[in-house]
Amino acid sequence: MADPRVHGPIDFVFLEFPGDASGAATARALMELVDRGTVRLYDVMVIRKDEDGRCTEIDLPGASDRGLGDWSRFSGARSGLLGVEDLDLAAGVLDAGKTGAVILFENTWAVPFVGAARSEGGELVASARLTAQQVMDALDAVEMAS
Repeated sequence: MADPRVHGPIDFVFLEFPGDASGAATARALMELVDRGTVRLYDVMVIRKDEDGRCTEIDLPGASDRGLGDWSRFSGARSGLLGVEDLDLAAGVLDAGKTGAVILFENTWAVPFVGAARSEGGELVASARLTAQQVMDALDAVEMAS
């Protein structure tokens, strides 16, 4: 049996969508990752910022009433690790007229790897993450240089 104290890395992502986008394909792709056991969701919060700059959190069970039906599946993903302060920070960077999704998830694919390292006395001493855009930009630069 897996040690319940062993966790994979936990990531926070903030996605921004045009105001008229539902993010439906993104929500479906996230659900596929959950269903496959690749990630475990801790928190999902969706917010909208109107053109006047007022930001509101979308009630996920009622998301379909706001054109965000696929996000309603995540209404139970509220661990308490993300709170009002995090929502305020996200709202501060969200552009007016946009919708944002704040997602906190564990990379469960890494749990066996972390457990194996811990069983041998291994300890994570450093970690870094490159965004998808950083990777694409770097690969584009390499391609242009060749």
